[in-house]
Amino acid sequence: MSGKEIQPTGNKITMQINSCKEEVNSSIQEVFNFLLDTRNFYNLLPNDKISNWEADEKYCSFKVQGGFVISFEQISFVEPKLIVLKSGKKAPFPFQILIHLKETENGTEGYFEFNGEISLFLKIMVEQPLKNLFDHMAKEMKTIFSKKEN
Repeated sequence: MSGKEIQPTGNKITMQINSCKEEVNSSIQEVFNFLLDTRNFYNLLPNDKISNWEADEKYCSFKVQGGFVISFEQISFVEPKLIVLKSGKKAPFPFQILIHLKETENGTEGYFEFNGEISLFLKIMVEQPLKNLFDHMAKEMKTIFSKKEN
């Protein structure tokens, strides 16, 4: 269950980015509950590179250094393994973010999957910064749950 799949139209292509996988020493339910509230995403983002943060339980929006706005809203979930977000009204192009969680022997493994419909020109400009952003978010998830243990 991943919500409505994004299909390329016209001269757009589908860009998929998977973050690094990170394992945290917390229960899958605890990680799921944290990520289900989009207000918590502020703690996952590189705060020195974002501004104009807005959020409620199911929606968030922020401006990325360089000028474009990223906004997304939660559209569905499969507790406690998957959270599906889609681009919001302020987003520069349509996308979905899937947050995958898997129970492991030591806790929970998680990663972010991004699927966007984008022009080739824009893909060249945003692919690496988005990969870096989602890797950062995955690593911050691990950091946050490491702090909770102490």
